[in-house]
Amino acid sequence: MSFQDDLRNLLGLDTVQYKYNLSKEELFHEAIANDRGRIRAGGGDDEQKAHATALGVKGPLVYNTDPTCTGRPVQDTFAVAWPEFEETIWWKKDFKKFDPDKYTSLLARVVEHLNEKGAELYVKDVYCGNDPSYAAPYRFVGEYATHAMFAHNMFPKDVEGVEDEADKRWTMLNVPSFHCDPDRDGSHSGRAVIMDLKNRIGLVVGRADYCGVVKKTMFTVMNYLLPQMGELSMHCSANVGARGDGAILFGLSGTGKTTLSADPDRQLIGDDEHAWTGNGVSNFEDGCYAKLIDLDKQAEPVIAAALSMAGTIIENVPPAPGKTMEECDPQELDLTDSSITENTRFSYPLACNPDVAPGAKGPHPETIVLLTADAFGVLPPVAVLEARDVMYHFISGFTAKLAGTEVGITEPQAAFSACFGAPFMSQKASVYAKLLSEKMAKHDARCILLNTGWGGGPYGVGKRISIDDTRALLNAALAGELHSEDMEYEVHPVFGLKMPKSCPGVDAQILNPRNTWADKEAYDTAADKLRDMFRANFDDKGFADLGIEPVM
Repeated sequence: MSFQDDLRNLLGLDTVQYKYNLSKEELFHEAIANDRGRIRAGGGDDEQKAHATALGVKGPLVYNTDPTCTGRPVQDTFAVAWPEFEETIWWKKDFKKFDPDKYTSLLARVVEHLNEKGAELYVKDVYCGNDPSYAAPYRFVGEYATHAMFAHNMFPKDVEGVEDEADKRWTMLNVPSFHCDPDRDGSHSGRAVIMDLKNRIGLVVGRADYCGVVKKTMFTVMNYLLPQMGELSMHCSANVGARGDGAILFGLSGTGKTTLSADPDRQLIGDDEHAWTGNGVSNFEDGCYAKLIDLDKQAEPVIAAALSMAGTIIENVPPAPGKTMEECDPQELDLTDSSITENTRFSYPLACNPDVAPGAKGPHPETIVLLTADAFGVLPPVAVLEARDVMYHFISGFTAKLAGTEVGITEPQAAFSACFGAPFMSQKASVYAKLLSEKMAKHDARCILLNTGWGGGPYGVGKRISIDDTRALLNAALAGELHSEDMEYEVHPVFGLKMPKSCPGVDAQILNPRNTWADKEAYDTAADKLRDMFRANFDDKGFADLGIEPVM
């Protein structure tokens, strides 16, 4: 069956025009010529959204989203509450129920809207997943060439050996020109991102044109599908060492997930979304979607070089002062400029990285790293986790927001996100924790909690643990030294964590965080306070009812 027939049967599209599987160069020109919409508050819906730089097609495409959608529209993200799926989905404020009847009517109106205007739609066929045992064919169908180009960047194109492709294919219909009526359509606002697990459709309508929607919608889908197969989907980075020793690193934003996985002595599997299956670890993606705000080009040379490469996409970065975008060299762009958003982004192929594991796949991991950046300054720089500790800290997903990073935050704030990616976890958190525990036991994987945050006091008083110390602790963990039989530990009296007493290349004094505080009583008070935050989060989320054992 042709893709046209497939879309006619699935959606009812019959009077539209398609531009199918265009090259990235073709999509570059199409985006500049045709992608139109709002790019500034109060602006019209006919403004140019995509621009070239001074490098033209030999450089990046620069794209501007709607000003109300410079990140994922979490309040407008839903799944259709079909009865056969309702009990297994993890419903929450950023993944809400959408009434099936309302959805069916809305989808029909969107298709009618496209048919009536004889819309021109870009179609890009890719896959989500590099391993054919689970890879899902993913068909992007949408009004913006930029989004099709983004799909090409971010997902594998040729995955051989996927069986029954037509029965596994997911289709995203992305229509920024259709605006919802909440009273009529059942949406929260004029936009909506809706996942239909029964019919394998992702519907994106209205001012939801942030490129990350094309990526994270499918990640959320895979987080439902993989556990159904008995396999683990993960929000993590992954790499493999010279002796074939795999590692995965879980962590929220700002904890070092991307930076620490980019190791010159290890091959990168990927920096964000992975599966752990019977075949080992594999990347869902074929690209990277990096934050650009305040990028240090010397510290991140791969991203800095890729900024000038053809076929990449820069999102929501304004031109240099006094210049049009077409006059700017990409290296001239002021990456500290947050006038559009703090969440400036950059999409580039995985191949831009210098040493990628073949096929973006690797072995079963020997080492699991749970990253946190404790701005309270009380967690140890590293702790060796037993199985029950892994479940607890994985389900907690703790890090801390820093004072000054958001209006109104004057001291560190605890942030908990189950499985280090709660908004994208479409099944209940305990499902992923159980799968992680089972796979670790089966493959004899070890686990550490690695704190890249502060010591000697909280943020503003103490200082951040040095990257050299963090690297040394990570390297020791990857080599198995922190788990060796002759390693001596002390147990933290408040958190119950096993703290190694020594590590090559690291001052042993810092391994117990209490030692680094001048005021020991202040440390004890701060530690008790953080422990109570963990306990409150555990109780509030009802994790005990899901079979998770409290360890604090």
